[in-house]
Amino acid sequence: MAGFRLEPHPGDPDFTRRLVLDRPAGGRWLALTYAGSRFDRPIRPMLRFVAADGAITEALLPGPVLGRADWIGPVPPGTTAILLAAPEPGLRIEAARLLRLPAVLVRAARRPDRLALALSFAARGDRRRFHNTLRIAAAVTPMADYAAWKAREARAFEPALDRSPPADPLRIGLLIEARTEDAEALRRTLGSLLAQSHRDWRLAVRWHGAPAALPSEPRVSPIDGPGLPDADAIGVLHPGDVLAPDALALLAAALAHPSRPEMVYADDEVATAGGLRPRLKPGWSPDLALATLYTGRPTLITRDLVARSRWSPADGIRTLALAAALAVAPDRVRHVARILCRCPAEPEAHGHGAALAPMLARAGVPARPREEGGTTDLLWPLPDPPPLVSVVIPTRDRPDLIRVAVRGVLEETDYPALELVLVDNGSTDPAVADFYARLAGDPRVRRLDRPGPFNFSALVNAGVAASRGAVVVLLNNDVEVREARWLAEMVRLAVRPGIGAVGAKLLYGNGRLQHAGVVVGLGGRAGHILRNRPADTPGHLGRLRVTHEVAGVTAACLAVGRAAFDRVGGFDAQAFAVDFNDIDFCLRLGAEGLRTLWTPHAVLAHHESVSRGPAVGAARERFEAEAARFTQRWRTVIRDDPYYHPALSVTTFGEDLE
Repeated sequence: MAGFRLEPHPGDPDFTRRLVLDRPAGGRWLALTYAGSRFDRPIRPMLRFVAADGAITEALLPGPVLGRADWIGPVPPGTTAILLAAPEPGLRIEAARLLRLPAVLVRAARRPDRLALALSFAARGDRRRFHNTLRIAAAVTPMADYAAWKAREARAFEPALDRSPPADPLRIGLLIEARTEDAEALRRTLGSLLAQSHRDWRLAVRWHGAPAALPSEPRVSPIDGPGLPDADAIGVLHPGDVLAPDALALLAAALAHPSRPEMVYADDEVATAGGLRPRLKPGWSPDLALATLYTGRPTLITRDLVARSRWSPADGIRTLALAAALAVAPDRVRHVARILCRCPAEPEAHGHGAALAPMLARAGVPARPREEGGTTDLLWPLPDPPPLVSVVIPTRDRPDLIRVAVRGVLEETDYPALELVLVDNGSTDPAVADFYARLAGDPRVRRLDRPGPFNFSALVNAGVAASRGAVVVLLNNDVEVREARWLAEMVRLAVRPGIGAVGAKLLYGNGRLQHAGVVVGLGGRAGHILRNRPADTPGHLGRLRVTHEVAGVTAACLAVGRAAFDRVGGFDAQAFAVDFNDIDFCLRLGAEGLRTLWTPHAVLAHHESVSRGPAVGAARERFEAEAARFTQRWRTVIRDDPYYHPALSVTTFGEDLE
């Protein structure tokens, strides 16, 4: 174990401390163990390695969700300083170890398939992929090994570190429905309530059948009418739910946040036949909440919000979260990224359309439940008449690609009101000129000639400026239409109030996932989640089966209202000529209060970057420069993508633990 100390690093608003080791770290691997306060959001720490020549490399670490976290990664050769971005004083480094490569290989042997892949990259001289894959083998835990990960990362409560913020006295009322045969499970739930550090709670039980005998406890009573417990906040439990001892204290502290939330929820774990599995939930995601009820347990809802939602116990206890999700303002919900409840079985996530339909009508929401493949989603209406949509395709040469893309838009799409704007970046192939000549008689098609160096953002902006539609769809020339309904599915979302960009489900030519939304921080900057997985991959919490919020989507197929596009000034052609422009665009929409959605109901094929080829040489240098600008602009989101849990790995493109 290396000796270490933390020193102040003044003058940098992000990297405020310097990690000083007792021997040179460059060229070795660094293993860190660190702890964070249970009452602080476990935002990911970040390390910055600074070399003597000024070169900078940054690494994103997992958040200490269970109180503690571990990270291991390579230190670039020539590193002279290691800087830390992390909460002060809420993060404590407990151990720092410098490892040589053989020690890392020993650690990686626990995942021999990954180790073999890493060694194959080393044999090819691909240092970057070797390091990334070796990190996965040595430090990333598959979701199936959650129990071992939890045992390693969990930390006992420490009064000196886990200092709860001052909170107003809060009485918590909990509702539970039970049958006589649930008595033993209900006793387990009551036992966890009796162990709570927050003592001011009430439990109201609605019995279906004869009440079972429970331990005598004055805070427990039956529900014998339409009233609610006398409480400031209401929550729902199921028989057999076991709360962590500090669960109610953490939820109460969240309700006392200066933003004055009206709804707070935390993560849980589920006892399945294959062992414990975590439900690591995103930040507030309204579409996902209505489709999957992902907030689950534990959740607390203020009495004022319960009243405003017009919910009553007569509606059914399990519909409370639906009613609250429809009534709450997005900025009045807070997620506690801690695992605070063990549930006896997989929570009900789908098939709740019958309960959802009347609540949507009561709330004046024009959508209706959509039941497909055993899941519930929302079907939003198209305006009547449908708005004109401008499909903008930047392109150059490659007649084989542009013919397929154009045919898909003009002949294989069932949307009734569209125009196609082709922005040509200096094509010289005679076959392309012949193709354009054949399109000249179609009144739906317009062409702009924009020769010159490739600047995707500038081409997009020019195409949008020349278009007339109320909705703009950006489409790559290597995208192939697979289903006629794709455009209508995207437009019905893009015209909703409060929505910015809308992305589609894109598949590689082999039918595997290419795009299911972008996670900011994945791969250190931003990346496509679950890429190259089977097309029917459900995703954590079943997210990939339904429309849901994401931090960003790819401009390979992106719909956005013209007003929203103009509101943020379109794409940033100066900072992001080729890469990161779409994610930057989505994040700027988000900064304006507009949500980005991804939908599985619009499916297309994307032959990614076929027309551009790989980035090497000068193109790689340009990519790295744009990546550095993206990191500088969006470091806060990189460290805390609201829709990606801080315990999930950003090294893999799956949903693993780290």
